[in-house]
Amino acid sequence: VKPHGALYNMASVDEAIAKAVARGVARSTRKGETLVLVGLANSLMVDAAKKAGIPVASEGFCDRGYTSDGNLAKRGAPGALISDVREVAKQAVEMVTEGKVTALDGTRVSLKVDTICIHSDTPGALQIAACVNSALKEAGVEITGIREVVGIG
Repeated sequence: VKPHGALYNMASVDEAIAKAVARGVARSTRKGETLVLVGLANSLMVDAAKKAGIPVASEGFCDRGYTSDGNLAKRGAPGALISDVREVAKQAVEMVTEGKVTALDGTRVSLKVDTICIHSDTPGALQIAACVNSALKEAGVEITGIREVVGIG
Protein backbone atom coordinates (compact mmCIF):
# COMPACT_ATOMS: atom_id res chain seq x y z
CA VAL A 1 0.00 0.00 0.00
CA LYS A 2 1.44 3.36 -0.99
CA PRO A 3 -0.35 6.64 -0.41
CA HIS A 4 -0.12 8.87 -3.45
CA GLY A 5 1.01 12.44 -3.95
CA ALA A 6 0.17 14.98 -1.27
CA LEU A 7 -1.01 12.33 1.21
CA TYR A 8 2.32 10.50 0.89
CA ASN A 9 4.23 13.73 1.45
CA MET A 10 2.07 14.82 4.40
CA ALA A 11 2.25 11.37 6.06
CA SER A 12 6.02 11.54 5.79
CA VAL A 13 6.26 14.65 8.00
CA ASP A 14 3.03 14.81 10.04
CA GLU A 15 2.79 12.28 12.88
CA ALA A 16 -1.02 12.36 13.12
CA ILE A 17 -1.41 11.70 9.40
CA ALA A 18 1.29 9.01 9.50
CA LYS A 19 -0.53 7.22 12.33
CA ALA A 20 -3.86 7.52 10.49
CA VAL A 21 -2.35 5.92 7.37
CA ALA A 22 -0.87 3.10 9.47
CA ARG A 23 -4.25 2.53 11.19
CA GLY A 24 -5.97 2.47 7.80
CA VAL A 25 -3.58 -0.18 6.51
CA ALA A 26 -3.97 -2.23 9.70
CA ARG A 27 -7.77 -2.07 9.49
CA SER A 28 -7.73 -2.97 5.78
CA THR A 29 -5.72 -6.13 6.34
CA ARG A 30 -7.98 -9.17 6.19
CA LYS A 31 -7.39 -12.35 8.14
CA GLY A 32 -4.73 -14.47 6.48
CA GLU A 33 -3.19 -11.70 4.38
CA THR A 34 -0.40 -9.25 5.00
CA LEU A 35 -0.22 -5.79 3.48
CA VAL A 36 3.07 -3.92 3.19
CA LEU A 37 3.09 -0.14 3.62
CA VAL A 38 5.57 1.74 1.43
CA GLY A 39 6.83 5.02 2.87
CA LEU A 40 9.60 7.54 2.38
CA ALA A 41 12.81 6.30 4.01
CA ASN A 42 13.49 7.89 7.42
CA SER A 43 9.96 9.32 7.57
CA LEU A 44 7.29 9.47 10.25
CA MET A 45 5.13 7.20 8.09
CA VAL A 46 7.75 4.43 8.25
CA ASP A 47 8.07 4.96 12.02
CA ALA A 48 4.28 4.80 12.49
CA ALA A 49 4.04 1.56 10.53
CA LYS A 50 6.82 -0.04 12.57
CA LYS A 51 5.17 1.02 15.85
CA ALA A 52 1.85 -0.42 14.62
CA GLY A 53 3.51 -3.72 13.72
CA ILE A 54 2.81 -3.30 10.01
CA PRO A 55 5.40 -4.59 7.53
CA VAL A 56 6.93 -1.52 5.93
CA ALA A 57 9.32 -0.88 3.06
CA SER A 58 11.45 2.25 3.15
CA GLU A 59 11.37 3.90 -0.25
CA GLY A 60 13.99 5.93 -2.04
CA PHE A 61 13.46 8.06 -5.13
CA CYS A 62 16.25 7.74 -7.65
CA ASP A 63 14.77 10.36 -9.98
CA ARG A 64 14.32 13.06 -7.34
CA GLY A 65 16.67 15.39 -5.53
CA TYR A 66 16.95 15.35 -1.74
CA THR A 67 17.45 18.10 0.81
CA SER A 68 20.13 17.87 3.50
CA ASP A 69 17.53 16.72 6.04
CA GLY A 70 16.71 13.65 3.92
CA ASN A 71 13.42 14.91 2.52
CA LEU A 72 12.53 15.17 -1.14
CA ALA A 73 13.21 18.58 -2.64
CA LYS A 74 10.05 20.41 -3.64
CA ARG A 75 9.26 19.75 -7.30
CA GLY A 76 9.79 23.36 -8.32
CA ALA A 77 13.26 23.61 -6.76
CA PRO A 78 16.33 23.49 -9.00
CA GLY A 79 17.59 19.90 -9.16
CA ALA A 80 14.39 18.44 -7.70
CA LEU A 81 13.75 16.31 -10.77
CA ILE A 82 16.63 14.23 -12.11
CA SER A 83 16.20 13.36 -15.78
CA ASP A 84 19.73 12.32 -16.77
CA VAL A 85 19.56 8.53 -17.01
CA ARG A 86 23.12 8.04 -15.74
CA GLU A 87 22.55 10.30 -12.73
CA VAL A 88 19.32 8.49 -11.85
CA ALA A 89 21.07 5.11 -12.04
CA LYS A 90 24.02 6.41 -10.00
CA GLN A 91 21.69 7.66 -7.27
CA ALA A 92 19.82 4.33 -7.19
CA VAL A 93 23.05 2.38 -6.76
CA GLU A 94 24.29 4.82 -4.11
CA MET A 95 21.08 4.47 -2.09
CA VAL A 96 20.98 0.68 -2.27
CA THR A 97 24.66 -0.19 -1.86
CA GLU A 98 25.82 2.61 0.45
CA GLY A 99 22.62 3.48 2.32
CA LYS A 100 23.24 7.13 1.48
CA VAL A 101 22.15 9.80 -0.95
CA THR A 102 23.92 13.00 -1.96
CA ALA A 103 21.64 15.96 -1.25
CA LEU A 104 21.36 18.92 -3.59
CA ASP A 105 23.79 20.89 -1.42
CA GLY A 106 26.36 18.07 -1.54
CA THR A 107 25.63 16.75 1.96
CA ARG A 108 25.76 12.94 2.29
CA VAL A 109 22.55 11.78 3.97
CA SER A 110 21.93 8.32 5.47
CA LEU A 111 19.04 6.72 3.63
CA LYS A 112 18.47 2.97 4.02
CA VAL A 113 16.04 1.91 1.31
CA ASP A 114 14.16 -1.31 0.66
CA THR A 115 12.54 -0.22 -2.58
CA ILE A 116 13.15 2.35 -5.31
CA CYS A 117 10.56 4.55 -7.00
CA ILE A 118 10.88 5.67 -10.60
CA HIS A 119 8.08 8.01 -11.63
CA SER A 120 6.31 6.61 -14.66
CA ASP A 121 5.30 10.10 -15.82
CA THR A 122 8.93 11.18 -16.14
CA PRO A 123 9.90 11.50 -19.81
CA GLY A 124 11.99 8.46 -20.73
CA ALA A 125 10.79 6.48 -17.67
CA LEU A 126 11.10 3.14 -19.45
CA GLN A 127 14.70 3.87 -20.47
CA ILE A 128 15.43 5.10 -16.93
CA ALA A 129 14.01 1.91 -15.40
CA ALA A 130 16.06 -0.29 -17.72
CA CYS A 131 19.24 1.66 -16.94
CA VAL A 132 18.59 1.54 -13.17
CA ASN A 133 17.93 -2.20 -13.38
CA SER A 134 21.19 -2.77 -15.27
CA ALA A 135 23.21 -0.54 -12.93
CA LEU A 136 21.87 -2.27 -9.82
CA LYS A 137 22.61 -5.72 -11.25
CA GLU A 138 26.13 -4.60 -12.25
CA ALA A 139 26.61 -3.45 -8.64
CA GLY A 140 25.68 -6.95 -7.44
CA VAL A 141 22.22 -6.05 -6.17
CA GLU A 142 19.60 -8.79 -6.30
CA ILE A 143 16.27 -7.50 -7.63
CA THR A 144 13.45 -9.19 -5.72
CA GLY A 145 9.86 -8.74 -4.61
CA ILE A 146 8.89 -6.38 -1.83
CA ARG A 147 7.50 -9.17 0.36
CA GLU A 148 10.90 -10.86 0.38
CA VAL A 149 12.65 -7.58 1.15
CA VAL A 150 10.55 -6.97 4.28
CA GLY A 151 10.79 -10.62 5.34
CA ILE A 152 7.27 -11.93 4.76
CA GLY A 153 7.74 -13.64 1.39
